[in-house]
Amino acid sequence: MTTYNPAKGQRWVARMMLLDSADPLAGASLLGVPTLYWERPLAQEAVAGWGEAAVMEARSAAEASEVLGTLASQVEIRWLGEAPMWLPGPWFGGMRFAATAPSDADWEAHGFARWTLPEVLAWRTGNAMAVAAFAPEELGGDDLVRSRLERVHASFPAGYRHAQGGPVALKLSSSREDFKARVEHALEAITAGRFQKVVMARAVEAEGARPFDLVDVLARLREQNPRCVTFLFRTPAGLAFLGSTPETLCRVEGRVLETEALAGSAAPGQAEGLDGRDKERREHDSVVRYIVAALRSIAKHVTADAAPALLTLRNVVHLRTGIRAELHEGVTAAQVVGALHPTPAVGGVPREHSLGFLHENEALDRGWYAGPVGWIGATRAHMVVALRSALVRGSHARLFVGAGIVQGSSSEAEWRETEIKSLAMLRALGGGDVQREP
Repeated sequence: MTTYNPAKGQRWVARMMLLDSADPLAGASLLGVPTLYWERPLAQEAVAGWGEAAVMEARSAAEASEVLGTLASQVEIRWLGEAPMWLPGPWFGGMRFAATAPSDADWEAHGFARWTLPEVLAWRTGNAMAVAAFAPEELGGDDLVRSRLERVHASFPAGYRHAQGGPVALKLSSSREDFKARVEHALEAITAGRFQKVVMARAVEAEGARPFDLVDVLARLREQNPRCVTFLFRTPAGLAFLGSTPETLCRVEGRVLETEALAGSAAPGQAEGLDGRDKERREHDSVVRYIVAALRSIAKHVTADAAPALLTLRNVVHLRTGIRAELHEGVTAAQVVGALHPTPAVGGVPREHSLGFLHENEALDRGWYAGPVGWIGATRAHMVVALRSALVRGSHARLFVGAGIVQGSSSEAEWRETEIKSLAMLRALGGGDVQREP
């Protein structure tokens, strides 16, 4: 599987065939661990990709915006035979949370931003499933996609892929006192009037007794978190970023935009009256105001739900407000991402002051955590905020979790909130109950 970095105007050739199968992830038994994965269980939408027919990379926020614009408008795919009426992507990838280069060597392989056109893409929508192959046109692409597609089509497994391995013992480490000290420092800055909110993140290091089976982890994530988007982005060196996030940054269908504000959290047993608690409601309302204001420069008819609803997940309950808009003529997904990211749900208010505080005080390279990840095509795109996620290499995983800090926050309560949020990834990695070590 090769990596190819295209210039603008590069052409690809593709071919599609329908599959008598039910689960893209089942292709792992034929093709190995996917290069990318994307699933929304409740929407009956799932995608798995293998190999890299092309990669487009960016080294800065400006380059990332240019790449997204190129993928949406200047990349041409010629289909042999019938083109799919509905195709996710076909470019999949993401970008860093911060507008800085990686400071942690573990994030270098993912770079600032990286978008992949897979060699093989299998996807399901509803009860229908298909597979497509892609190749650069000038490299004998017609014959290559035919032979590749016929081999995959003839052997693609028909069944559903469940987790097959047993529980994996995890050794965990994370500094409670360091995180609480950073929260207290943030509260001092809020009291001094530097900003109103900041989202502090921390890492949890998890070591398994053996290398993690990434396909098993994905199978557990999607089964345990059906209201979330499960995702995987794996580099040629084998470093994988994966998770299950509840938060959509944007869904674009032509000029129709959907997004949401997701902020304010509680444990499932403590969620009663969540929308009436002052601290959580202030945290949530700041995100709604930010998103609505940010969209008014690129869209019209911006509307938001009259009041937040409860989004109940397995380990945590969030306040959620849906937001919709009609994009102005010519506005691209790249401009939407630029206007929204990072929202106060993962950064803070005011944005620049809170992001400056995080750069100076968080002591963590978030990498793609809390950044936009997803897929983009000519007229459609779906980006989520990469929460409840981990960077995995072999038997080691680094989990990322965060909590919003506002006036009235407690460092102990915020620590407990991050502990609750870590359970989604820990249960998927370990395949059972989580036992913590001091």
